[in-house]
Amino acid sequence: MTDQTTTAPTQSEERDYDEYRVIEDLGGWKRTHTCNELTAADLGREVTLMGWVQFRRDHGGLIFIDLRDREGLTQTVFSPEGDADAKQAHERAHAIRIEYVVALRGIVSRRPEGMSNPGMLTGEIEVVVQQWKLLNTSDTPPFPIEDRVDAAEMLRLKYRYLDLRRPRLARNLILRNKAAQSVRRYLDSLGFLEIETPVLTKSTPEGARDFLVPSRMTQGAFYALPQSPQIFKQLLMVAGLDRYFQIVKCFRDEDLRADRQPEFTQIDIEMSFPDEEQVMAMAEGLVRTLFSETIGAELPASFPRMSFQQAMDEYGVDKPDVRFGLKLADVKDIFAGGGFKVFAAAPCLKAMRVPGGLELSRKEIDDYTEFVKIYGAQGLAWIKIKEDGEWQSPIVKFFSEDEKARLAECLGMAPGDIVFFQAASADVANASLGNLRLKLGERFGLIDEGAFAPLWVTDFPLLEYDPEDKRWVAKHHPFTSPQPGQMDTIATDPGGALARAYDLVLNGSEIGGGSIRIHTPAAQKAMFQALGISDGEAEEKFGFLIEALKFGAPPHGGIAFGLDRIIMILTGAKSIRDVIAFPKTQKATCLMTDAPNVVAKKQLRELGIQVREKAAANQTEDKQAEA
Repeated sequence: MTDQTTTAPTQSEERDYDEYRVIEDLGGWKRTHTCNELTAADLGREVTLMGWVQFRRDHGGLIFIDLRDREGLTQTVFSPEGDADAKQAHERAHAIRIEYVVALRGIVSRRPEGMSNPGMLTGEIEVVVQQWKLLNTSDTPPFPIEDRVDAAEMLRLKYRYLDLRRPRLARNLILRNKAAQSVRRYLDSLGFLEIETPVLTKSTPEGARDFLVPSRMTQGAFYALPQSPQIFKQLLMVAGLDRYFQIVKCFRDEDLRADRQPEFTQIDIEMSFPDEEQVMAMAEGLVRTLFSETIGAELPASFPRMSFQQAMDEYGVDKPDVRFGLKLADVKDIFAGGGFKVFAAAPCLKAMRVPGGLELSRKEIDDYTEFVKIYGAQGLAWIKIKEDGEWQSPIVKFFSEDEKARLAECLGMAPGDIVFFQAASADVANASLGNLRLKLGERFGLIDEGAFAPLWVTDFPLLEYDPEDKRWVAKHHPFTSPQPGQMDTIATDPGGALARAYDLVLNGSEIGGGSIRIHTPAAQKAMFQALGISDGEAEEKFGFLIEALKFGAPPHGGIAFGLDRIIMILTGAKSIRDVIAFPKTQKATCLMTDAPNVVAKKQLRELGIQVREKAAANQTEDKQAEA
C-alpha cells in the first residue's frame, strides 16, 4: 500500500542525522541520469538520480521508492543490509513521503526474478540506494499525482503546477516542444526566416473582438493584442524578405469552447511569388514531417481536395471528418409539391441514412432531437426501416408511394436503417445534420480513432452576408484575393465571388487556413468598399497597409496553423487545455493566479480609466461561481 502521509520526522526521530533536514545546496552532487533512462546495460553502475517521490512502499525490511521526473519513473530500494552508508540511508528512509524532492545515489541492479515490469522502460532494473539527500518536503497534494486522477478540472487548474507533474500532461508538453522544433527545422530548410512581429499593435476589429491594452503614456488611446500577425507578415513581403514564419501568440476576446482559448499559438507562414499550389505543397510537407517526427505517423503523399460547396452539400460543415461515411443528401425535389407540407414548403430539405440505426431507442432519438436544437433546428424527423421492410415513423402516412420509392432509391435505404431529416434553411439543415453526423459516427463506432484523414477545402465564397449587421463580411479576412477574373464580381454579385483561399482539415478539425493575398492598392480598396468600409474608415484603420501596397508589393500568400489544435490531435487530448501549460477556463480566467483581477485605483487613474462598480462586482461573482 502506498504511504501518502507527509508527516515529517519528530525531533527524537531525527537523532543526530542532519540529513533529515532540507539541505541548502546539492553539496557537489550532480544528476547523472533521468528517471526513464537506466536499463540492463547500466547494471553495476553508480548513478545519481533526482526527482519527486511518486510512491513509497515499506515491506518491513526493504523500502521501495518510485522516483519520478518529467521523463518517467525509476524504482529504488533501501536495504538494511550493506555497508554503513547503506544502513544509514535505509534507517533515514522511513521519513520519506510522497512528493518529497530527493537526490539518491546508488548502484544499478537487476530486479529479482519475476519482479520486472515490462510496462516501464526502466522495468528491468532498480537502484539500490547507498546515500540520499532531502532537497525539499511537500504538503499532501490536493489530488494524486497520477494519470488516473478523478479530481475536478477546476481543482486541477487551481494547482496547475501539480497537474503538470502528471505523466500524461508532461508528455503532452514534451511532444509540443518536439513539434515546435520540427516546424523550425523544416521551414528553415526551405529558406524561411523566423521574424518576430509586434504584440502591442493597432485595433482593427474586422473579425473577432480585440483585447485592448491601455497605457499611461497614451491616455484615451489603446493598443490591441494581435488576433493574427496578418498585416505585419504582408508588410514583410513588401519589405522583400521573401519567406517568413513565426510560432506566435495570438489573442481573441471571444466565447470559448473545448478547442479554443483567449490566447493561442499559431504557426504563421508567408511567402512571396507563390500560387496556391506552392503554398499547399509546402504546407503538406510541413504537416507530413511534423507527424512523422513526433509520433511516427505517415500521412498521404498528397492530400485530397474538396470544394467548399461539396463539403456543405455532403457533410453539412466546411471541416468534414472524412474518416467515415453518413453523407447528407438533398431530397427537396422528391417532396416538392407533395402532400407533406412541412417538407414541401421547406427552403431546404436534407436527409441522412444511418445503417444499423434501427437499434436506436426512442430516448436516444429524443436526445438527438434536443441536440440539433442547439443549431437552430425546430425538431428532427425520422424513419426506421424494420427488418421486414416496414417503414416506422409518424410522418410516413403523409408520403405518396412515388415519394417513398424515389426516397428509397435516392438514399439506398435497407432494412435495419434509420433516416433523419431536417427541413429548414440551408444553414440550419446543414449545421444540425452535419453535427448530428459526428455524434452518430461515435455512437456506432464508425470513426477509426487511429487514422488521420487530411483534406484540403477550397473554393470558399469570398464574402458572406451577415444578417445581424446587414452587410457583407469577409469569409476569411479582408486581405484575401478573389479568384482570377472575379474582381468585378465583388461589386456586382458579392455572394458569387470565390476566394483564393484554402483550409486544411484533419479528422474534422480545421488545423490551418490561408490564402493568396490582395497585393495592389486598387484591389484592396475595392474589397473594403464591398465590405461597406468607407474610404475614410479604410484610411483610418488600414491606411498604412494601402500605402505600403503602392511601393511594389509582390504577389504573396501564406497559411497559418493552429499549433494547439495540432497538438490535441497528435496526443489524442479531448481538450485544448490539456496541451497548454497554463490555460484559461471557459470563462477566460486563470484559477491559479486569479487573473483577471481588479487593480488598484491608483493604476486606473494613471491610465485615465474609470471602471463602473457594477462591472467589478460582476467579475468577482463570476470567479466565485467558477470556484
